Amino acid sequence: MNRREVRLRSRPAGWPTAENFELAEVELPELNEGDVLVRNHYLSVDPYMRGRMNDVKSYVPPFVVGKVMEGGAVGEVIGSRSDKVSLGDWVLSMQGWRDAYVAPESQVQVVRREGARMADYLSVLGVTGMTAWVGLNLVDTKAGDRVFISAAAGAVGSIAGQLAKQRGCFVVGSAGSADKVAVLKDELGFDAAFNYHDGDLTAQLAAAAPQGIDVYFDNVGGDHLEAALNAMRARGRVSACGAISRYNDETPRPGPSNLGMVIGKRLTIRGFIVSDHMSEQPAFFSEVGPLLRAKKIVVRETIVSGLERMPEAFLEMLRGGNIGKMLVRLD
Repeated sequence: MNRREVRLRSRPAGWPTAENFELAEVELPELNEGDVLVRNHYLSVDPYMRGRMNDVKSYVPPFVVGKVMEGGAVGEVIGSRSDKVSLGDWVLSMQGWRDAYVAPESQVQVVRREGARMADYLSVLGVTGMTAWVGLNLVDTKAGDRVFISAAAGAVGSIAGQLAKQRGCFVVGSAGSADKVAVLKDELGFDAAFNYHDGDLTAQLAAAAPQGIDVYFDNVGGDHLEAALNAMRARGRVSACGAISRYNDETPRPGPSNLGMVIGKRLTIRGFIVSDHMSEQPAFFSEVGPLLRAKKIVVRETIVSGLERMPEAFLEMLRGGNIGKMLVRLD
């Protein structure tokens, strides 16, 4: 059985290009006892993948040149020699940028449908939603907090902002276009939002949150972190989720010039990796699942069709061309 996959062809210097990827045809092996055959329906593209394209040591190993790009995928079991995974089950995996695969049952996770769409398990009910949930919890985000979220129209930011609103917070978001700002305020329920291209970030944040902020959910780093530190109230908390503004730098840039405020304002900065918190997944489902079913969370997605367009979707995500989760649909 021949199927297709997208591989890392070469490592990028600075911004990746389409030439760093290649589409290949592979023959799938026969199923051994305990194996499953899965047809993927949706594939995830995420900012952390950019770091794995570099040959550097990190919290996860780098991608291997000539091998498939790993990442989140959700699909349907179309063949099984497993007692634990049945035909027709929906399963999550990290099998990555391929249209089908054979894997041991231990490498897939069966998901309960409960009225959710398959794509939800890569966004609001997947690692994306759990990243937002964990990041808020780590800094004890609670009713009455004033919360600022950067890249707020992106996959994690759009969920984090809505979860903070559900907890009774005042929520401000930054985004990269007028259209995205409108989505934050008109669709996702943010109290205020601004376009970071429109001028000085510190001034825009001060205008959007004149009383200051207690929590900053950082997806961007750089100038956004500097502006957030300026706006922080005493004993504020920073949840450091990502720094997409720096992922394509060929040489490191200086960090925020005002880190001394961490001392004077008695701030807390917590970095985290969501994979360290997978034991908390049942608690995540118990809080977010009912909110989704009750339509108290709006799921925004940008969907590209076709495995061959995976590199295009990935590059567009890095450029900020998505609203909500960027997904590639294979069916």
